Amino acid sequence: METGAITQGVDVAQIVLYIFWAFFAGVIYYLVRENHREGYPLDNGQKNGPIQIGWPVPDAKTYKLDGGRSIHIPDLNRPDGDYSGTPSHAWLGAPLEPVGDPLLSGMGPGAWAAREDVCEKDPHGELKIVPLRAAPHHGVAHQDHDPRGLTVYGADHLKAGTVKDLWVDRMEMMFRYIEVELVNGKTVLLPVNFARITKFNIHVHAILSTQFDKAPSLKHPEQITRLEEEKICAFYGAGTLYATPERQEPLV
Repeated sequence: METGAITQGVDVAQIVLYIFWAFFAGVIYYLVRENHREGYPLDNGQKNGPIQIGWPVPDAKTYKLDGGRSIHIPDLNRPDGDYSGTPSHAWLGAPLEPVGDPLLSGMGPGAWAAREDVCEKDPHGELKIVPLRAAPHHGVAHQDHDPRGLTVYGADHLKAGTVKDLWVDRMEMMFRYIEVELVNGKTVLLPVNFARITKFNIHVHAILSTQFDKAPSLKHPEQITRLEEEKICAFYGAGTLYATPERQEPLV
């Protein structure tokens, strides 16, 4: 027999290959199960419909969070984002159409997840996202134009309000939200990624000037929870499709 041969029909290389195949199959099995941990069980769209459990949905695992809290994932009783819609056709899996105000329906680009209604904090226990008025050690870089005081215009090119403050992410060192004081005196947050900022004004293509007033408000004027972030971003996301009837129509 040649070097490495165990028998005339089996050698070390062959055994190593079989071990690799078994290991790789185990990795695939593990990854498929873990990939079905978030977002499951599935909602089939039917009221009180069946819940998918068993393969490939894994058994619940406990995750320890900050503050001594813990959660179990997947959770058969997990809360889900609310939406107001109805199927466009009778068959299962038909597209859902918004019912009521589409900007607040939780449909399409306006969908949101039921994140925890708590503020996100840094490793030191301090609030992660705060307005500049509550973060004296942060500010706008001297080489950049400070947008505070600029006028905010909607997609209809009409004035919606004025920039009152900026909200900074103290961990990522970047601005997350623009605080806008509307013409009616109400204050709302505008995600920075929905704003086109110039030296002279701020333009928002997602929604009309009259729709800013519908934006979700905060429970605390200087704090924002994960759930509030989710709903605020979803509101402006919904505007990219539902702000005007024309946006839902074909381009050609």
